Amino acid sequence: MKRQQQVADVLRHNDIDTPPAYRLLDVVAELGDIAAEVNETTGYGTDSTALSIREDELGDALFALLALCEQLDVNADAALSAALAKYEGQSGSDGTPASGD
Repeated sequence: MKRQQQVADVLRHNDIDTPPAYRLLDVVAELGDIAAEVNETTGYGTDSTALSIREDELGDALFALLALCEQLDVNADAALSAALAKYEGQSGSDGTPASGD
């Protein structure tokens, strides 16, 4: 995945090396930022039509996840392809997409 390589380049260029556990904490923190924004923009769920998530927040979460993939030597493109294959044509008992797990 081209983007994973770009993230790897940024990490190397800026000498950002950290253990996978800290990378995972970064992913979770970024997702927490997204959740906080959802809570704030929807009045803590009272107005779902007001939902707003800034693109840069989603970008931060993607960066953190790709950095984790890079740290674990996981090919993000292959992992996404496997996930897509799992979701394509599958649905749960209620007719919604399901991972099968």
